[in-house]
Amino acid sequence: MSKLCSCIVPCFNEEEVIPLYYEEMQKVRKQEEGKIDFEIIFIDDGSKDKTLEVIKKLSEQDECIHYVSFSRNFGKEAAMYAGFEHANGEYVVTMDVDLQDPPHLIPEMIRCIEEEGYDSVATRRVTRKGEPPIRSFFARRFYGLINKISDADIVDGARDFRMMKRDMVNAILSMPEYNRFTKGIFGWVGFKTKWIEFENVERAAGETKWSFWKLFRYALEGIIAFSTVPLTIVSLIGVIVCIIAFLFLLFVVIRATIFGDPVAGWPSLICVISFLSGIQLLGIGVVGMYLSKTYLETKKRPIYIKKESK
Repeated sequence: MSKLCSCIVPCFNEEEVIPLYYEEMQKVRKQEEGKIDFEIIFIDDGSKDKTLEVIKKLSEQDECIHYVSFSRNFGKEAAMYAGFEHANGEYVVTMDVDLQDPPHLIPEMIRCIEEEGYDSVATRRVTRKGEPPIRSFFARRFYGLINKISDADIVDGARDFRMMKRDMVNAILSMPEYNRFTKGIFGWVGFKTKWIEFENVERAAGETKWSFWKLFRYALEGIIAFSTVPLTIVSLIGVIVCIIAFLFLLFVVIRATIFGDPVAGWPSLICVISFLSGIQLLGIGVVGMYLSKTYLETKKRPIYIKKESK
């Protein structure tokens, strides 16, 4: 009896590229016919265009096509979690619909799991061709930073394109946190993973939904979700500044006692006050970010709200 592979495909305003993705997946399904059955689960993340209409049309033509439609845009992290909840396969694949995650790699992933004994097969880009240089620079700095300050193992260039066994999917589902950073969760749950490298592929159609600001916020989510080092750094800065302030105070007192000079220099005093105020605000901001995430977690709000599904 053939095993079932569930493909989770988040979509947000992707009406142009969905038919192209379906064509490529048809090639994979034909290649694995008789060995692996497929179900494709499109997650409509509150799209404003005709994404849902295109998906519904495909589902009417192909019984292997399923979908979950959100009541509004909840983000890719929520979409992937919804896919995990609705996936029925022994193998589960997460991938983008824009064909930057090449479907033709799926057969190789299956072979690695079945023949080499891996629990997961993940992909990483070895080039960032077509990506703005500034985005590539900050992406590399982010991967280097988060691996140093957290327990999560996140490979530079890692994509969300990954195949997992059911045990790993169940482990991810056991972490229903509201503030999700799936790249970190993949690394945190562990399991034996093989990495497949490929060169960057540009979108088949449409435009990316990830602006620099969204990527920056996503990076902050990852750092806060998997590390408390920023809190430690702020605390150390506070201790160092207190020591410097104390030494400066001793200097002023000794100087006034020995030389009897009045304490002058209002400009320098204002600079010191501004510097210390900035550090205080930085510390409050960092603490506030962690506190806000804790606040959202305690609300116990659902990760997503489903409007309809098939």
